[in-house]
Amino acid sequence: MSVHYTLNLRVFWPLVTGLCTALVCLYYILRGSGDARAEPPDGADGGFPLLKAAALLFLGYVLLRCRHAVRQRFLPASPRLGDRSTFSRRPFQEPGLSILLESYYEHEVRLSPHVLGHSKAHVSRIVGELVRAGRTRGSSGPIPGGALALAFRGDFIQVGSAYEQHKIRRPDGFDVLVPLRLPPLVALDPRSLGAEPELAPAFRSCFVCALKAPPSPSPSGSSGGHWLRECKPFSDGFCLDVRGRRHLSATLVLRWFQSHLQRSLATVRYSLEGRCRVSLTPGGLEQPPTLHILPCRTDYGCCRLSMAVRLIPAVHVGDGVFLVAPPLPPLPTGPLSELPGGLRMEVLWGVNTARQEQRLLSWLQERAPPGACYLKCLQLLKALRDLGARGLDLTAATQWGRILSSYVLKTVLLAVLLRKGGSPQGWDEAHLGECLEELVQFLRDCLLRRQTLFHCVLGPGGAAAEVGPLPKVLREAAPVDLLASFDRHSRELAAARLLSTWRRLPQLLRAYGGPRYLARCPPPRSQRTQGFPEEEP
Repeated sequence: MSVHYTLNLRVFWPLVTGLCTALVCLYYILRGSGDARAEPPDGADGGFPLLKAAALLFLGYVLLRCRHAVRQRFLPASPRLGDRSTFSRRPFQEPGLSILLESYYEHEVRLSPHVLGHSKAHVSRIVGELVRAGRTRGSSGPIPGGALALAFRGDFIQVGSAYEQHKIRRPDGFDVLVPLRLPPLVALDPRSLGAEPELAPAFRSCFVCALKAPPSPSPSGSSGGHWLRECKPFSDGFCLDVRGRRHLSATLVLRWFQSHLQRSLATVRYSLEGRCRVSLTPGGLEQPPTLHILPCRTDYGCCRLSMAVRLIPAVHVGDGVFLVAPPLPPLPTGPLSELPGGLRMEVLWGVNTARQEQRLLSWLQERAPPGACYLKCLQLLKALRDLGARGLDLTAATQWGRILSSYVLKTVLLAVLLRKGGSPQGWDEAHLGECLEELVQFLRDCLLRRQTLFHCVLGPGGAAAEVGPLPKVLREAAPVDLLASFDRHSRELAAARLLSTWRRLPQLLRAYGGPRYLARCPPPRSQRTQGFPEEEP
């Protein structure tokens, strides 16, 4: 978290005047009490009078205020819309977009690497103790004995923008995958739903995970029947029947995961009392459980912040790819229980390819010249999204954030870079405004269906050559359009709002961020719009 201090003259000079007056008064009080016996003769000057000192201080304050007023009077005023005569009379030139972006980035967007590093280390210690306690504790869930139950694998995987160097503002939110250990007899057969023609576009990015029997050594199939009997406790506790096969249920796994986290947290809570206070918020259909870490008053460690850590249960399917619960892609609103073909919402899983995306970002960093600003452009694109959400009501702001999620914006950056062959040439600091404009234009085209925003790993062609080998479940998966779940009207309104925010970006940057000498125009009169702007994109 970057903290910058600026001098507020409206507070500074009255404070200096009052302090000097108090010092003079204190001096004369002490002088009068010490030299009360020795009175000066008549006509002799007994010192600098208090009234004269106060008058001089007041006069200096008035002169400074007059100087500030005269300076504001002769500085160029910000032009109003349609007033072109003010541009010719202006002795000073307004700062350009690049200067405004740099100032806003330094004052409002950029994170302190020191604070971020301490926050990540603190999260790693707390989550590490929690998952180790969950591994050693074992399972006392729905399966007696725990031999065929789920368990924590004992490790965790840090994912998200905080670990990819493009988080903005405050390092107070983190995402952590908690891999689960399956029983030795259980094998899974994951499958993508992208090829289901009758399925809604929002569900085509989901996966289902069926139980797979081991190959039978004999034609009689006795081994398969024995396996079914052995795995029946696990199947009854964590699986549902879909299309005649037992499928691993994300809902049941998430329910067990939350209860097991509570038991593990009760184990380590006492040992964490001296460092922090921890609590767990249960998840739901759209959010995993969240671990809240609050600093203690007795903990004098550096950079202690209140943090929220999303703990996401994950099932490993090979080569660093995980199925996660609940599904992370945005799902449409409305009744979700009715799915075609006998599918059920409880068996839908999302896919997490954070390892492949981190490899792709590392590959781009190796090919980028020194001083490349593509990650800074991504951070500023997120800040542009936040500026565009100002003034929206709760419903419109929620829809705006779902359409322009951080994952969508990261995919926009990767798509633009991969279109150029993965070479970030020309993405230097001198062309920051142009690079950001290119991202905004591509995002607008994706919202207006002029381009398709495919998943960077599950897209056509993908980035398999750069991220390494992919497991079979991803190689056979259909391409995933990240914006397919939103209707045409919502996408067009989001595109109009995006363009409106980009056109007003200099005024927004002067109004909501940066030093005071850049804020030469007043903030917008009113931004309380009830929804997206009704204008042509």
